[in-house]
Amino acid sequence: MKQQHAIPQGFKQGSDITPEKYQALYQESIQSPDEFWRKQALERLVWQKEFTQVAKNNMAEGTISWFEDGQLNASVNCIDRHLPAKADEIAIIWEADSPGQHQKITYQELHDEVCKLSNAMIKLGIKKGDRVCIYLPMIPEAAYSMLACARIGAVHSVVFGGFSPEALKDRILDADAKLLITADEGIRGGKTIPLKLNADAAAAQCPNLEHVVTVAHTKNQVPLHAKDLWYHDIIQGQSTECKPAVMNAEDPLF
Repeated sequence: MKQQHAIPQGFKQGSDITPEKYQALYQESIQSPDEFWRKQALERLVWQKEFTQVAKNNMAEGTISWFEDGQLNASVNCIDRHLPAKADEIAIIWEADSPGQHQKITYQELHDEVCKLSNAMIKLGIKKGDRVCIYLPMIPEAAYSMLACARIGAVHSVVFGGFSPEALKDRILDADAKLLITADEGIRGGKTIPLKLNADAAAAQCPNLEHVVTVAHTKNQVPLHAKDLWYHDIIQGQSTECKPAVMNAEDPLF
């Protein structure tokens, strides 16, 4: 069975692409790739230091780098560049596992939450280049965590919330993560996932893991240990401003 769905007129009118424009862009990308990607990067991204070379590659060695001498911050490009013009516009619409439960987060709210967590992580000693493991359900704090890592230059490793303690442990060790961000529990398809218990089992086998930060998602009781901190406690009183780290274009993000 085949179904076709017409593009809504309002969406179509608001789009900046047409079949003709797409073909023109495609041809430009094939015929003049460096110039095409230079223009796209300068038009669509905010740079703290503009690059002088688009791509450097060696097919014989299998190496390639993009915008190598440019500097930028992914958090700035996801959030700050939309402020103040779109501060009160919706950046994220979150839908919970339970029907009818949702949350709308504006760009300003996103900025403030990300900066508070960024400052909290800095206070915990997380710095540029450190690795942070994120073992969360699909909740707003997952986005805050990724963007906060990007803001301070930490490398984040997202681990699927359905993975076992053993799988989580392997990923913490592989990344040599200093911080784990998790939740008390997750809800998926109506089933409760014991994220904190899984995190505890994994953390016990990761000697270099310094802190486990837990989001009170379901607010059910979970055991606490020496490394444990509550998410809401560490962000309390933190500034809603955090200077973004200057990152080289080829620095690892995740």
